[in-house]
Amino acid sequence: MNERNHRKERVGVVVSDKMNKSIVVNVERQLMHPLYGRTVKIKKRYVAHDETNDCKVGDTVRIVETRPLSKTKRWRVGEVLQRAE
Repeated sequence: MNERNHRKERVGVVVSDKMNKSIVVNVERQLMHPLYGRTVKIKKRYVAHDETNDCKVGDTVRIVETRPLSKTKRWRVGEVLQRAE
């Protein structure tokens, strides 16, 4: 198997599109707390490359891991799953 085929993918909501060809995606996941056993929501923000500038705030997108594109960008937009209303 080729290493390039196993890239990480995340699904999240666009929270900022003010930069040129860049978006900020909020990815939320749930896991069990190791001590208390309660479900905890973990939120993380990723800066992703949007070559066509077509993502808007509120869109649900899939982002794919890629080589470093800048100081903070290590992800790119794979596809837009759902448009904001």
